[in-house]
Amino acid sequence: MSESDHAVRVRPATREKREQILKAAIEIFGNRGSTNGTLADVAEQVGITHAGVLHHFGSKQKLLLEVLAYRDQDDVAGLAQKHIPDGPELFLHLVRTALTNEKRPGIVQAYTVLSAESVTDDHPSRPYFEDRYTTLRREVAAAFGELCAQEGVTEPDTIAAASAAILAVMDGLQLQWLLHPDAVDLADASAFAIRAIVNGVLHPGPELESYARP
Repeated sequence: MSESDHAVRVRPATREKREQILKAAIEIFGNRGSTNGTLADVAEQVGITHAGVLHHFGSKQKLLLEVLAYRDQDDVAGLAQKHIPDGPELFLHLVRTALTNEKRPGIVQAYTVLSAESVTDDHPSRPYFEDRYTTLRREVAAAFGELCAQEGVTEPDTIAAASAAILAVMDGLQLQWLLHPDAVDLADASAFAIRAIVNGVLHPGPELESYARP
């Protein structure tokens, strides 16, 4: 058997093992955090050695980043372009994502824990989250721009604040849902918040007098 034939034969098994490790890491890091959760914990759950995990991912830092990448890939797995939609369709995609998240609490938990930890000094996931929020704010702002153009809204000076607010609300609702899943309907609450923020850009009401800047 040639080396290339051998590579083709083992590749599906390698992919399967990597996915098993990633799913175990999602559960371990989601339940224990990235500091308390160890590669040994992940290895034990998968039924391999610590060295086996390192063989597939190289280091704990790389595994953490792969966990985040795995979540991103899962978000767009069902989309034709493997990318979140552009324009006003993006807002519907965000609601559909919230609905999907109700069925994958482990991924949501790992994401919530790692995003909170990323603000600490030298955390390996900080660059990922900095880039993620920068990119998402830009894409949500672009979607707002198209929607405002369609609706004839001029000078929408609230777009930057609204874009950040949508992302903050979605992440905050995920936290509340993880703590009280019976009290918070993640999809419905996300849809309400996004609709309210979008309407706030398209049809702004009066400013709160106690907050208005001089």
